[in-house]
Amino acid sequence: MSTISIIAAIADNNAIGKNQQLLWSLPYDMKRFKSLTTGHAVVMGRKTFESLPNGALPNRKNVVLTTLPEAIFMDSFACESMHDALNLCENEDEVFMIGGAMVYRQALKIADKMYLTLVHHTFEDADTFFPEIDYSEWIETERQDFPADEKHAYPYTFVTYIRKK
Repeated sequence: MSTISIIAAIADNNAIGKNQQLLWSLPYDMKRFKSLTTGHAVVMGRKTFESLPNGALPNRKNVVLTTLPEAIFMDSFACESMHDALNLCENEDEVFMIGGAMVYRQALKIADKMYLTLVHHTFEDADTFFPEIDYSEWIETERQDFPADEKHAYPYTFVTYIRKK
């Protein structure tokens, strides 16, 4: 059975995007994302796939959830349900849910682990939000705090959680 993991960067007000784009540039967060997900399957919604600047993420099995089964996603697999996506990834060690909001909402019910980047800022003009997390269901296993600097406009924290058994 694969470990189902959520990976997301979330602002203080749960904002994750605007106009299908990220609200911030945090190079160290992107490096962490690449390091954690490379060699694994990534599951995303159609809009998230379309927002990727270079199409499918390299060195990963890209799975796109879509209600348009006839749609073609280069170098990716299209699935109509989370169930189908997970079946497609059944031989993977770890499957990462990478967004957007609808995928995160579904994944929160079934995820074993969460890799979150907490961006310490409120983005008032955001239009996409991460769903509320019931932290009583999770155990924090790791935390690293980082200040804003010349490459990172906002302070942020990497936090890893595992679901309570």
